[in-house]
Amino acid sequence: MESKRQRQVAEMIKRNFSIVLQQEGPYIYGAQPLVTVTEVHPTPDLSQAKIYLSIWNTDNKQAVILQMEEEHQRLKSSLAHRLKRHIRRIPAIAFYIDETLDEMNRVENLFDKLYDEDQMPEDK
Repeated sequence: MESKRQRQVAEMIKRNFSIVLQQEGPYIYGAQPLVTVTEVHPTPDLSQAKIYLSIWNTDNKQAVILQMEEEHQRLKSSLAHRLKRHIRRIPAIAFYIDETLDEMNRVENLFDKLYDEDQMPEDK
């Protein structure tokens, strides 16, 4: 269970890292992929933060993550510049792909296919 401070820091990182991605993202992974921050999970001691990203409009999501990891220091320093008045120590950040929306779309497509094939009962 997250503490109140963890939730505050997570929200602060989420908001500010989203802005960092808007500013720095096109220089790192190009203008084509759409990358959004879906969740941030800081550790209890606030020394590390896992940033979950939803990546759209590209087939190779792992390539976007690798490009971001190559520019890790640039992204972290941009985030640090935005957070320096709010957090004493900037946590180490790690990037992860959030597959939640992709899974949701996949399940929805499966249900649509079942309805189209009349394998699902109709709602009354």
